[in-house]
Amino acid sequence: MGTQGGIFSSVTQVVHASKQAFHIYQKLSLRERKQLIQAIREGLRSYCLEFAALACEETGMGKAEDKAIKIKLALEETPGPEDLITGTTQGENGIVLTEPFPYGVVCAIHPSTNPCETLINNTISLLSAGNVVIHCPHPRAMEVSKYITKVMNKIILDKFGICNLITTPDTCSLTYLNEIMNHPDVELILSTGGSDAARSALACGKKVISAGPANPTFVVDETADIDRAAYCIHKGASFDHNITCTSEKNVIIVESVVPAFRSALERLNVYYVDSVGEMLQLSKILLTEDMEVNRQYGGKSADEILKDAGIHTNRSYDLIAVETVKIHPFVTQEILAPLITVVKASNFESALQIAVDAEQGYHHTAGIHSRDTERLRQAAKAFRTTIFVKNGCSLDGIGICGVGATSFTIANVTGEGAITAKDLVRRRRCVYVETLCSYT
Repeated sequence: MGTQGGIFSSVTQVVHASKQAFHIYQKLSLRERKQLIQAIREGLRSYCLEFAALACEETGMGKAEDKAIKIKLALEETPGPEDLITGTTQGENGIVLTEPFPYGVVCAIHPSTNPCETLINNTISLLSAGNVVIHCPHPRAMEVSKYITKVMNKIILDKFGICNLITTPDTCSLTYLNEIMNHPDVELILSTGGSDAARSALACGKKVISAGPANPTFVVDETADIDRAAYCIHKGASFDHNITCTSEKNVIIVESVVPAFRSALERLNVYYVDSVGEMLQLSKILLTEDMEVNRQYGGKSADEILKDAGIHTNRSYDLIAVETVKIHPFVTQEILAPLITVVKASNFESALQIAVDAEQGYHHTAGIHSRDTERLRQAAKAFRTTIFVKNGCSLDGIGICGVGATSFTIANVTGEGAITAKDLVRRRRCVYVETLCSYT
């Protein structure tokens, strides 16, 4: 069982192997755990480009060069065991120590949009917390996920002699997933999938940490540095063909600065749509007859979308901006394609209200571009999102700017926020009594 690279053909096998691995892993010291995490970081560095290319090929989504950036970010900026928090309270009769300890076997559900970086990020976080993990990839990213599992297992086996700290079933149908989630030896479910995965996980009656749907919406007011706002929005929304769950999807802008904003976007290689005709052409391919998102175009390039929509251009573009109304499905649904909406508002107050409505209370990601510090505060308070970006790019919200920990699981459903090792442990209250006192 230890020579299969962490890949197993049945739920019984994968859970049993993980449970055996946990019994060995929990005997390692914190220092040895840190060494293991460092070995994974060093061992995977040379694979970033390969993993990215394989993910693009298998899923048909995104840009390999951008995926490689995210994979490298997950490797280098995901916190390790140093993220774990202990606390002490001392009184005249003794000491209380609050210390973290692992759940054990964890089921981690992954999306098709960010399969490699999410798997690596969750692996480092979960192992840092002392857990072992059964990865349940999206069916569209099954092969690359199994390959990463095998590579990581070999790194750990060669350096530490331990098998199956990281496992993946050979296939991952909904039946397999439900069986793993409901297995009595699985102690925690970490869901980074969409709303369907979240609902299935929450129905298990176990501890669940869950991400969910998003519709990242950004406000641009009349005081903003328009060139900077356009640069940041273009950078985030064009990155990996806008399939990252935190990337800008809607821009709600005070109408007096729309001309300047449009000019800035066009200088940045954005195809700007302000005609009803072209908007309808895009709607016909990006939406179904029921006005739902056509997933066929998820993660496709702007050029491919424009071509299939019958919009002829004389050069290449990396992002489409569609000027539309607040009730259009492009605004109310997450398209997961290199397209942003631009919705005009008469003033800041109106823009903020439209933006809050567009985000739909998912509590995921939002932001604002403004020089007015009071408006920055008002917007953060109004959105109540897990990630909120002020005068920056959505990518900064996951740590690309070099500030803060990197996480690819944004637990907006269960409320833990951007997940790192400190969120993936139980907490033990240890009480050391020095002096017995009277209880009467």
